[in-house]
Amino acid sequence: MNINQFGGVFGRHLIRAATRAAMAIGITKGIDYAARRGKKPENMTEAERKQAQKMSKTSRNAVKRARQAARITRRMR
Repeated sequence: MNINQFGGVFGRHLIRAATRAAMAIGITKGIDYAARRGKKPENMTEAERKQAQKMSKTSRNAVKRARQAARITRRMR
């Protein structure tokens, strides 16, 4: 039995939703980790924290634009 046969249409919907949620959490955690350069927030100076927040915000915006571009190119095909 493969994963697409699990629970029919509703099962596939639930699996897709769970996969999307897990990917979103993973992407967010990865962006935050990269912005902090692996340091814990309590071990950072105030300037490092501000820079990490700014970097995190710009990275999330870049991810958002990449998703939009992917959606647009899918529509054009």
